[in-house]
Amino acid sequence: MSINMERSFFQYVTKFGSFQKRSMFGGIGLFSKNAMYALISNETIFIRGGNQLDRLLVEKGCQRYKHVKKQTVATVNYFDITTLYMTNDPCLDDIIQRSITLSQSERAFQKSADSRRLRDLPNMQLTLERMVKKAGVPDVNTFLQMKPEDVFNKVKEVYGSDVDIRLLWKFAGAVDGCHWKLLQEPRKQQLLSNVHH
Repeated sequence: MSINMERSFFQYVTKFGSFQKRSMFGGIGLFSKNAMYALISNETIFIRGGNQLDRLLVEKGCQRYKHVKKQTVATVNYFDITTLYMTNDPCLDDIIQRSITLSQSERAFQKSADSRRLRDLPNMQLTLERMVKKAGVPDVNTFLQMKPEDVFNKVKEVYGSDVDIRLLWKFAGAVDGCHWKLLQEPRKQQLLSNVHH
């Protein structure tokens, strides 16, 4: 691929909004709002797939990008769209727009609940995060899917039965999104009724 083709591709993607360029994998990565969606490497243009887009790209005959490390070949979710670009494929605009949208939503997802730490929830701090993890609750998603009583019971199993009951209020507040002192009495009674004695 000549420098001209590279330049013409950069020119082409400006219609999808501003982007940043960074050196990646011995090529150039294109980013939109810090989410990488395209890679230009060895005279080839790759864009990121995902969800339904993969099937469309495979139907169009686009090959997946293989990143060769010394012994292993990692096939990542990028597809070769050089031919589509060279032939002005009518679907190309739609494909790139979808790729950008997918990359951005995946990045937003990574920055959301998944990457939140337990200690960032209300009432929780590092000591409680460690206790909860040691009791077998690895992350925020697991914590929020469980009942506070169940988390408390697990902690009790690991740390013994003299665990402060206030931890139960703290876990419940973390789920409810409020300070533990604001829990209403009926809620407390309901929580207590499900605790192993």
